[in-house]
Amino acid sequence: MMAQYLEIKAQYPDALLFYRMGDFYEMFFDDAVAAAEALDIALTKRGKHLGQDIPMCGVPVHSAENYLLTLIRKGFRVAVCEQMEDPAEAKKRGSKAVVRREVVRLVTPGTLTEDSLLEARRHNYLAAFALVRDEGALAWADISTGAVHVAPCPRPRLGPELARLSPSEVLLPETLAEE
Repeated sequence: MMAQYLEIKAQYPDALLFYRMGDFYEMFFDDAVAAAEALDIALTKRGKHLGQDIPMCGVPVHSAENYLLTLIRKGFRVAVCEQMEDPAEAKKRGSKAVVRREVVRLVTPGTLTEDSLLEARRHNYLAAFALVRDEGALAWADISTGAVHVAPCPRPRLGPELARLSPSEVLLPETLAEE
């Protein structure tokens, strides 16, 4: 099971991995330490890896959305990994078979679509800025409503435009993000 977790986590290194284990989403290693602190929940341990205790924390599936919202509001990205088969199906492959799991959602501030996680009277914009031959353009979309806008935006106007739009998340070219 831990080998599967590490394989999936390697695909989402910059996100906390909500790893479904029955009625809980569990987090391990650095994800567990960060999530336990951010959510003010108990940090425990589960087994050992390379001779060291594995930090672990978890949240019940039935209340996961509230915890997810807290993490997003605190600036985390969360990859939600679900069980893709019933544990009984996995056992048919052998007593040591691991339940098949996949990341089904990558949740970031700008990609929230669940009404329960959004503020009713506020847009939830995901914005992106691009420079092509020294001409700037800004696009912003509210994925929850389908509204999409694009406008020319000279680089000096980027800050004021982002302040006006107040997007939940901004995508920038690596060269600009490094500045």
